[in-house]
Amino acid sequence: MKNFRACCFASLVMFAMALFFGPTGMSGQNAAPASKAAEALAGNAENGKRIFTKYGCYECHGREGQGSTMTGPRLGPPPIPFEVFASYVRKPMREMPPYTAKVVSDQELVDIYAFLQSRPHPPATKPSPF
Repeated sequence: MKNFRACCFASLVMFAMALFFGPTGMSGQNAAPASKAAEALAGNAENGKRIFTKYGCYECHGREGQGSTMTGPRLGPPPIPFEVFASYVRKPMREMPPYTAKVVSDQELVDIYAFLQSRPHPPATKPSPF
């Protein structure tokens, strides 16, 4: 139950930060460099899938980025804004290890994001009759 609460809390925090900070990212500073990097670098979804697997992202976030209440939040689709995604990957706040530019290049980060964007949306859920 403790892990479930921590995962729910982490997911809620990431969602709230994406809504609150928007294009400025989680640092509160201008995110123009990350935005320009995302625009300048075309993402390759196939390479992103390979990197997502290589670095073990799937172990917590699932093979499709769908996440789990027991391991890690859903990453997409739709993914959070690139600036928020990049900032969190570089300086996570919870149990996720940081993936600095020495570990994951900016291009690899854009490719992972392209992979997450390419995933099909989950089917709509029907409201519970209860």
